[in-house]
Amino acid sequence: MPAYRDVLVRIPEPDIDAGRKCQALLDLKTKPQGSLGRLEELACQWAALRGEPAPDLPRKGLVVMAADHGVTEEGVSAYPSEVTGQMVANFARGGAAINVLARQHDVRVQVVDMGVRNPVEGLEGVRVHRQGPGTSNFTRGPAMSRRAAEEALSVGALLAQELADDGITLLGLGEMGIGNTTASAALTCVLAGVAPDVATGRGTGVDDAGMVRKVDAVRRALEVNQPDAADPLDALAKVGGFEIAGLAGVALGAAARRVPVVLDGFISSVAGLVAARLCPRVTPFLLSSHISREIGHRRVLEALKQRPLLDLNLRLGEGTGAVLAMGLMDSSLRILHEMATFSSAGVTEKTRRR
Repeated sequence: MPAYRDVLVRIPEPDIDAGRKCQALLDLKTKPQGSLGRLEELACQWAALRGEPAPDLPRKGLVVMAADHGVTEEGVSAYPSEVTGQMVANFARGGAAINVLARQHDVRVQVVDMGVRNPVEGLEGVRVHRQGPGTSNFTRGPAMSRRAAEEALSVGALLAQELADDGITLLGLGEMGIGNTTASAALTCVLAGVAPDVATGRGTGVDDAGMVRKVDAVRRALEVNQPDAADPLDALAKVGGFEIAGLAGVALGAAARRVPVVLDGFISSVAGLVAARLCPRVTPFLLSSHISREIGHRRVLEALKQRPLLDLNLRLGEGTGAVLAMGLMDSSLRILHEMATFSSAGVTEKTRRR
């Protein structure tokens, strides 16, 4: 049995009682009840997911998975495929936007080569779990085999459990892969039930002619492969990507250890949707960081019933929005642990009328 299937039965339900007790603790703080809005909601959600009324501040990690996509042969990206490997090297050297933000917010970054076409050899800190030199061109047949999709899911699930064993209690999803917004658009069409022109955005910034090619590539992929919406593994194998499958596995493995997962933008949210379709119990463990400029992202979040925390007009990926949202999680828990109560501060509480 593939390793990712083992974790599905271990994904727990949120501890609603722990969430209520967390809210009761917040109601004692020196503020009108509920006045910190979504910060209070975050703290209570964290408590329910972790199963503790007053859990510790998170130890934060981010998994950035990289892979290439055969569909780039169709001219769907403004950048060539070699950029994927070059950016993996940039991540390893600490020079990318995600590295800057991760250093600021004390987030451990794990980079994983899931199938970069032109890998850079000997990079310190890059895990190698290559499923191949990128997926096949899915306008002509399946992106990968069903077995490859299962193997990629299993890599992610095992990695998440390894990070949990190492003390990580909050995990973000990041990605890199030229062509992956095209694969994500195709998966959105299947799993969220929308048309290609609704799911497909400009990605790396393609021009109008590139957009026509991109929408057409998604449409042809769906026609050629006929992915089954009732079988998420079938959809993942036929029109997905190695890094998308790996990140879906990370979400499943993390949830099985009560580790909440922060989604980034369009691609990682699609990975979250794949995970949720494979096992609906994972859904409460998925936290949406932001709404990106990719038009399909909103449809994915609607399918997940997610309300994003931020709207910063981001469209970079890498996990940038996820790391920024982790700062809000820190803030919500610092309020819980460090803010004075009415009693400890000697502040008069709200008047109770008789």
